[in-house]
Amino acid sequence: MPPDTATSDQRDDAESWATIRRFLPYLWPEGNPKLKRRIVGAMMFVLLAKATTLALPFAYKRAVDAMTTPANEAAMVALAFVIAYAAGRFAGVAFDNLRNITFERVGQEATRNLAEDTFARLHQLSLRFHLSRRTGEVTKTIERGTKSIDSMLYFLLFNIAPTILELIAVGVIFYINFGWELVAATGATVVAYIAITRWITEWRTKLRRQMNDLDGQALARAVDSLLNYETVKYFGAEGRERERYGRAAHAYAEAAVKSENSLGLLNITQALIMNLLMGGAMAFTVWGWSRGELTTGDLVLVNTYLMQLFRPLDMLGWVYRTIRQGIIDMAAMFRLIDSEVEVEDVPGAPALIVNRPTVAFENVVFGYEKDRTILHGLSFEVPAGSHVAIVGPSGAGKSTIGRLLFRFYDPQSGRILIDGQDIAQVTQASLRENIGIVPQDSVLFNDSIGYNIAYGRREAEHDNIVGAARSAAILPFIERLPDGFDTEVGERGLKLSGGEKQRVAIARTLVKDPPILLLDEATSALDSRTEQEILQTLRRVSEHRTTLAIAHRLSTIADADRILVLDQGRLAESGTHSDLLRAGGLYADMWARQAEDRPAVEPV
Repeated sequence: MPPDTATSDQRDDAESWATIRRFLPYLWPEGNPKLKRRIVGAMMFVLLAKATTLALPFAYKRAVDAMTTPANEAAMVALAFVIAYAAGRFAGVAFDNLRNITFERVGQEATRNLAEDTFARLHQLSLRFHLSRRTGEVTKTIERGTKSIDSMLYFLLFNIAPTILELIAVGVIFYINFGWELVAATGATVVAYIAITRWITEWRTKLRRQMNDLDGQALARAVDSLLNYETVKYFGAEGRERERYGRAAHAYAEAAVKSENSLGLLNITQALIMNLLMGGAMAFTVWGWSRGELTTGDLVLVNTYLMQLFRPLDMLGWVYRTIRQGIIDMAAMFRLIDSEVEVEDVPGAPALIVNRPTVAFENVVFGYEKDRTILHGLSFEVPAGSHVAIVGPSGAGKSTIGRLLFRFYDPQSGRILIDGQDIAQVTQASLRENIGIVPQDSVLFNDSIGYNIAYGRREAEHDNIVGAARSAAILPFIERLPDGFDTEVGERGLKLSGGEKQRVAIARTLVKDPPILLLDEATSALDSRTEQEILQTLRRVSEHRTTLAIAHRLSTIADADRILVLDQGRLAESGTHSDLLRAGGLYADMWARQAEDRPAVEPV
């Protein structure tokens, strides 16, 4: 049984119209009368250009008819019409370009606003979304969507609409001058042309979608491989990566061949239909001339009108493909915008006000998946100004606590309180303003050291940046650099060592100056000497702040005011370092194991 293509087409048409309707507010923005006037002005130039184009064939006809008249005075008449024809062609070009100049800002503003909305939405989406989507595919979706807007607008407003007007006008002119036969032939040909073009283009659109998917896969694999450049080198996997990328590129190339071949079929079919009409119409005019009903100029009139009509119709397949592809790309952008925001502020949420920076977890239950719980009713409290450490085996839920504290996720049940305020009931922006973090892997922007330090606070001044760098014990290093604070750190900060990146991250947090500090395995990736230097800096900057340290190496948190030991998402033990050693429980066992491993890992 054949597929129900009509139902599929109707659904695609409905989605296309929905996408266009959704984009209209960007094209006709509220509260921006200047852009609206530009749109009206551009449409006026469209009408002037089309009126000029429709008048040109009559000037051409009059010139030819005058030249077939033997009288000498006809030469001046023919010359006048020739001049008028040339002037009209220039006016048409001028009106078209004035239209483009008038409309250009409208298209750019619409593109910019939609791209900004999409970019802002991506930052509102949860960490779960970004962990499950490839960055290359997301950026490619935005790139395609923004690039398609300008061309789609151009063709919709300045090609499709004027072509419809021209079709109607040519039909009226043909009916008045040549009768209904030529009008019927032209109309039937145009309908057949549009129907066949649409049918073949729909087929090509499916091929184009496959190309987009395969192109996105190839790009994602390339980005993923290049971001993991060092890992590829470590394992000598260059050949494997080339094969993996090559398979994706080969699949894309095969899809591209099918798409281009279908384009050739479409062009041949279009040319056949159009030239059948051209030959038939001109033969009809010659027949009328032979009977004395039409003049030589009428042959030129018909030929010129059909040539003018063929020019936009000849592009109809390309225009239709461009519009459909633009709608597909824009729909993909709108799907990004429509992605569910997992963590949202409650309506009318107040800002978090921190007088006493206490942190408390009350019976928190959380799992990344519904059938896999990470935290099982976890409860603990971090008093204001204290230094509390969280330790435990891998998979105990330590890093999850940091993600919940920053509200990247909301717990399934229970509450997280800061200064007695439920963080789910306050704004996310105010929550994150009051928490600073020094992560295990301090990823930096591909910009200068000064920019990365100043990123901690929008209004940070140079004195704040210098002071933070001094407190983070990285100022001497920066002063030794030829470009100082303007030194570029490279992508993800790869031009700096691990210790230098950590100190930049500490300085960035100091610029932010939060009352609560989260240290998430802040020294686990460093060597022993650098670790001790960073620890001294962290102890100094965490004074007079509420500090929550998540650690794997127990030696780095032995001086904490209180140590929380997690096991399988539950609080197993709690106390000071000496208390926990005397208890002889999980913490004491972990301490003993690390003490045994330390000489082997850190030889003297």
